Parts: sequence; C-alpha cells; structure tokens
Amino acid sequence: MQKVKPKKHLGQHFLTDQQIARAIVDLLQLPAETRNVLEIGPGMGVLTQYLVLKQELNLSVIEIDPESVVYLKANYPSLHVKIISADILKTDLSKHFEGNLSVIGNFPYNISSQIFFKVLAHRQQVTEVVGMLQKEVAERLAAPPGSKVYGILSVLLQAFYTIKYEFTVPPHVFDPPPKVQSAVIRLVRNDIAALNCDEKKFFEVVKQSFGTRRKTLRNCLKPYRLPETVTSLPVFDQRAEQLGVADFVELTRLIEANT
Repeated sequence: MQKVKPKKHLGQHFLTDQQIARAIVDLLQLPAETRNVLEIGPGMGVLTQYLVLKQELNLSVIEIDPESVVYLKANYPSLHVKIISADILKTDLSKHFEGNLSVIGNFPYNISSQIFFKVLAHRQQVTEVVGMLQKEVAERLAAPPGSKVYGILSVLLQAFYTIKYEFTVPPHVFDPPPKVQSAVIRLVRNDIAALNCDEKKFFEVVKQSFGTRRKTLRNCLKPYRLPETVTSLPVFDQRAEQLGVADFVELTRLIEANT
C-alpha cells in the first residue's frame, strides 16, 4: 500500500530508523499490573510493528490523520477494532480503557506539551509514558529544581511521576527531518495517590509562581493578597525555579491557610 505523506499541520515526522523504534518499544515496562497500552500518533506504524509482537499487551492506537487510519487498518488487521480515529487531546481515556494504562508514541511536536497535560488529567489511570518529543521539551520535563529550563510542566509532572531522560535522537532518522533534536523520555507513576494539599490550588499556585519567572515569589504571588507576616517568610525571596514539588505543596498549604 502507498505510504502516508507526512503532514506539516499535524506535526508529523515519521521515524525511519528501525533500531531506534525497537529501543523505544523496549523501554515499555508495564508497571503496576498494567496491560492496556495506547500508542499515540502511530502514523505508518514504525512502533506499532514491534508493539503487536508483544502478545501480553492489550494494544490500542489513536490517530487523527484519516490517511494514516486507512493505512493502519490495511496493514494491521489484528488492530482493526482497536484503532481509535480521534484527536487525543479531545478524547476521554477513561471511556476507552478500564484499569491502568501505559502510553507510548512518537508524539506530534506541535502538541507534545498538551499531551502531557492530558496525561496529568488522567494521572490516576496512566501509570507509564514512553514518548519521543523535542529535545528541549524533554529536557524541561526532566529538569531538576534550579535548572534554567525547569518550569510549570516540570513541577506538575514530577509531583506524580518519576521522569528519566533516556536518549537523544538526531534529525536525519526522520521523514521529513525536523529542524530540532529529538529525545525519548520515560515517566513512571510514583506512589503518591494525592498531594497533601488541594491539588487544584497546587496547579494554580505553580502556574502563578512561574508567571514571571525572573521575579521573586513575593511579586509573582501578589494576586493572592497575602498578609505581610506571610510574605516576609524566606520562601518569598526565592524564584519559582528554585522550589521542588514538596516546597510547592507547602507553599500551597500556606496560601490556603491565609486567603
């Protein structure tokens, strides 16, 4: 069957290196009795071809490109009823899967950050993520406190997942080659069922704290109108990038108690 043409508006860059494809699939470890696996954006199935060989998986794929869906149905008949023709960002994963879920994919670069916000929204179900994305985004997600690239998504994901930067992937192994380096990361759900604060407030505080990252928390958190007895505490002299997850939990509790 004719190959699928990569579409720029969908952020498609098809991996052509089989060794790298196998290495990505081999990172999938299925923690916590997970058997459901969802591949995001399979394209022409460079990862799918190795995933279907793992018979212990309950594999489904989600693809927004109708041309790719036709290709996948023709080339992977065993997956026919498990090919979800939809936008991952508009899909409620809990309606498609019961129990825990591992996610894998060469994520479209134009929505890779949004995919991880989707993972966060389903954090009680998604136990593992193996994904390829832009190198700079991968570095940001895995960055420790104090790093220049540590940001909102770093904190939010690290609150619920252990993140490991696995390896870098050069542009020439894609069709078409992207203008940036790529990287593969793996996330595994940690044992924190719930944070020791209001989680909605935690997300809000983290986003507000990084609103102007060069300013101190005292300036960033002015909208909360905290009393001076609180804002005089040493933590408010710091910038958001200096705080770890536990620090943000305590900061959230402090704001909850004083607003």
